[in-house]
Amino acid sequence: MRASIAAHDSWAQTSDRSARTAPARAALMAKFERQVDPDGTLPPDERARRAEHARKAHFARLALKSARARRRSREAASEAAEADAELSALGGGAVA
Repeated sequence: MRASIAAHDSWAQTSDRSARTAPARAALMAKFERQVDPDGTLPPDERARRAEHARKAHFARLALKSARARRRSREAASEAAEADAELSALGGGAVA
């Protein structure tokens, strides 16, 4: 909780959010550049193009994983609701 409060206070004092996060964005892009060109042999423009595709693939994988998790959560909630409804129909109460 203290860390969350400190983070909110810090961001409240930040006038240029983009400048504050620029080093992190540059580091992430450098990671993708190393991934696509570990030996550093590609021309810079080609390395950047491939790194951008690697970045997009990474975030697409995260989105897919998130969608699957949300679907599993919805299905589990639906199954629990169906079980509660069946129990209620049989005269039992809802399970807490």
